[in-house]
Amino acid sequence: MTSRRLPSGGRINRNILLSMHFNGHEVIGHPGDTFASALLAADETIIARSFKYHRPRGIYSAGVEEPNALVQLRSGARTEPNTKITTQEAFAGLDAYGQNAWPSLRFDFQAMNRYLAPFIAAGFYYKTFIGPFRGTTFWMGCEKIIRRAAGMGQGEHTPDPDTYQKSHLFCDVLVIGGGPAGLSAALAAGQAGERVVLIEQDFELGGSLLSNPAGQNSDTWLSNIVEQLKALDNVKILIRTTVFGAYDNDIYGAVERVWDHVELVPDNQHRQIYWQIRTKRAVMATGAVERLLVFGNNDLPGVMLVSGVRSYLNRYAVLASESIVVATNNNSAYETAIELAQAGAKVILVDVRQHPSENLRSLLLSAGGSVITGHGVLTAVGRLRVKGAKIVPVDDNGCATGSTQTLDCNLIAVSGGWSPVVHLWSHRQKKPVFDYESWSFLPEINALQNLKPVGSAIAAPSLQDTIAQGAEAGAKNSTIPPLKAPIENSDHWAPDISAIWCIMEANGKSYGKAFIDLQHDVAVSDIDLAHREGYVSVEHLKRYTTTGMATDQGKLSNFPALSRMAELQGKSIPETATTTFRPPFTPTTVGALAANDSGHHFSPTRYSPLHDWHVKHGAEITQAGLWLRPWYYPKQKETLNDTCRREAAHVRNHVGIVDVSTLGKIQVQGPDAAEFLNCLYVNGWKTLQIGRIRYGVMLREDGIVLDDGATARIGEHDYFMSTTTANAAKVLAFSEQLLQTEWKDLKVHVTSVTDQWAAMAIAGPKSRAVLSSASGSIDLSADALPNNHFTKAEIGGVLCRIHRMSFSGELAYEVYVPSKYSEYVWEKILSDGAAYDILPYGTESMGTLRIEKGHVAGPELDGRTTLRDIGLDGMASSKKPFIGSVLRNRAHLLAEDRPVLVGLEILGDTGAKSGALLYDLKGETTNHGLGWVSSTTYSPALGKYVALGFLANGKHRHGDMIRVINFLEGQDQLAKVTSPNFFDPKGVRQNG
Repeated sequence: MTSRRLPSGGRINRNILLSMHFNGHEVIGHPGDTFASALLAADETIIARSFKYHRPRGIYSAGVEEPNALVQLRSGARTEPNTKITTQEAFAGLDAYGQNAWPSLRFDFQAMNRYLAPFIAAGFYYKTFIGPFRGTTFWMGCEKIIRRAAGMGQGEHTPDPDTYQKSHLFCDVLVIGGGPAGLSAALAAGQAGERVVLIEQDFELGGSLLSNPAGQNSDTWLSNIVEQLKALDNVKILIRTTVFGAYDNDIYGAVERVWDHVELVPDNQHRQIYWQIRTKRAVMATGAVERLLVFGNNDLPGVMLVSGVRSYLNRYAVLASESIVVATNNNSAYETAIELAQAGAKVILVDVRQHPSENLRSLLLSAGGSVITGHGVLTAVGRLRVKGAKIVPVDDNGCATGSTQTLDCNLIAVSGGWSPVVHLWSHRQKKPVFDYESWSFLPEINALQNLKPVGSAIAAPSLQDTIAQGAEAGAKNSTIPPLKAPIENSDHWAPDISAIWCIMEANGKSYGKAFIDLQHDVAVSDIDLAHREGYVSVEHLKRYTTTGMATDQGKLSNFPALSRMAELQGKSIPETATTTFRPPFTPTTVGALAANDSGHHFSPTRYSPLHDWHVKHGAEITQAGLWLRPWYYPKQKETLNDTCRREAAHVRNHVGIVDVSTLGKIQVQGPDAAEFLNCLYVNGWKTLQIGRIRYGVMLREDGIVLDDGATARIGEHDYFMSTTTANAAKVLAFSEQLLQTEWKDLKVHVTSVTDQWAAMAIAGPKSRAVLSSASGSIDLSADALPNNHFTKAEIGGVLCRIHRMSFSGELAYEVYVPSKYSEYVWEKILSDGAAYDILPYGTESMGTLRIEKGHVAGPELDGRTTLRDIGLDGMASSKKPFIGSVLRNRAHLLAEDRPVLVGLEILGDTGAKSGALLYDLKGETTNHGLGWVSSTTYSPALGKYVALGFLANGKHRHGDMIRVINFLEGQDQLAKVTSPNFFDPKGVRQNG
């Protein structure tokens, strides 16, 4: 294989060899290389295949603007698709694969898509996802094929073995970009005594200076300024870090790739860190990216940006080709052409301008190159890589005016001008303005008080201006001596630029496939099609054609797309405007954004005060919202179903104890507490006496049930409210909102006391005997402590509160105890209850008991049901207003055919599945049926499978037989409609 590495020069460490692999072939690089420079040195031409047409794609640039060279990096759980090799630092053991190709990059079967181009042009998905074939078996088959072909790299479903961190930074000045402008800004601010954070996405500081030939004055200037910065304690430098988003209140998001430049992350180290940065002000020294030129086959491997060719030459000592055509419409390409000629390449510069700078022409001719003016590249010649360039004379509009000639070459380096990187500016809801002199969109310098753009980001004309602007922005009001540029008054921009961006045929049409967006295969013809179909907004154009989406975010494709749209509409580019850039600026791993907030750490994990006891005694643990709860207590080889049936039957026949500490507990206190509860709940609360408990239901403003629970009156102005586990935080927040916005005059204070109190429910026919034994002389008889009353008692010397209430249909009590004494009291009850055969039971059997009793819970209170739906409309007071009292009576909520709560006795030896749909015995089983199953269980007390569900006109269908169909599992069952109150409907057992 040909090596394109030059024998000297560059900024790489030639003393160390790095062995890497691409598609199984070894590639040798050096420290200081990117994977792209190593592949280019090895003369690897085809790196990937394009998104839609699967055309061969090579390396196009040397930075974050790269649209083509995306690879699958690493393998297994650490694999990362769509990795830009132009920003991937070379390291020993790097293993990458070409993507979006089968069976190989050189021969991709899906390349036949190019012949389907007329059928899959812009918007084809919008047109094919609708129409006569939609929903048919034919279309479903086609859809699978299309979806399988979509995308580029392959994701991985196994857990990521690496870890990530989220951290915060606070500073006075955030400098974004480590080029000459950013370095001078950071030094000026640091010397002024401000806290500075300097961020550079590259693995070296220097920016555009790194693309200069090694050994020039700029290297000395760079090393001096970096040395000064590192000597300042108030300056923090982050390399390999990208500021991906700018947000309100001067907050910035950045990701530091701490260990992406090694094969394996060291033990106890985070692969990446997500920084949330808060700053008083920021300096945006983000530079500019070079624009492409559009012509036929401009996506062919061997077509590259001039700036990329220069970086590979001077930074990595890689001569991309010995035979090069440089196509340009501005002055900035001449410097690269001269350096290429001096490196020994045959260089022909093709300039669309009739009369470019005579001085630049002379310098290039002196270096051994040649210049052809008034011409442009009409098309690249070649199949799998560039073999030549067909050029043609052009007029001032870029249209061909004469005959073509073909120039032999292996590389076409293009420069269409420069686009300042204004993405972070756009993130702050600002629109850049068009500047005719630089022929680019620029941010307004003073439009954002705390974000100052400098340098190439505002088209600074020279390096001296760039450095001066950075220093002025960094120093702000401080007096800092100006920094001297390494090269006096050197051009740093692209003066004397032509507006020609695309070489057209004489009829004004592009020649062949001329691509504007290389990443999404969007050609000039797609923009033309969108125009013909009436898309006049740049935002609509972007979405219809997919131009500037995904990792590109308009870096290369935005300007030519806008230029073509302006031409077709007969408008100027400023009138056409630009699209809105959104975060992230470059692709950001989900792992970094999630950081520690994954798995059990995705949200705070809450533990009952009795959690350790449950684990110690063999409980299987399940997650219920934020809480970890005992699911069931298996014996030996019992399954979940075996244990659940045993536990539920034991409660019915003897006595059981369950941990209900996770219930929400809210203290409601104040002179207006009763009035507050009266407005919050549907039933009345002003008559509730001290020592009594009342079950209540509350609605949302729209009349839908929000939550249910029991509230005890502890004192004259003191209530103890319990909520469901899932809705505790929601109810507290809702209460706070009402008191702060709607009922500001009520003298009420609500406080969460969920963590202060542990709670345990003792249920079963022997529960009174167990608690009487544990609490000593307290009278718990039915006369002394009727249902829905509470009393205070001591259990093992610990003062507790015993509530007489039941959600299981059994004689039952809830014991509230200070959390720190919970395990002691729990074990005391178990010890005293041993004589009555007491056993702990889990949430699964607790669910069985409540379903047998027909008590609603989370699956029934799912945010869609009303009081009437769950059979509790009789609770609603007609004598007072309450939240939701008006909207609950909307006509569609009172419709007779609205599904209401029913019981279902399932026929057969298999239970129904939650979510199964309900249908009549006869008739079609289409649409969503007549209702659904909400909760299901096997009832040991009844010896059959039962379920709760919602059925249209359900109150009048008790005794009917219906079908229960689970389409996902192909399950079709019969069920008898009954009252939801399966067990002890008259409440004899719970009333004691």
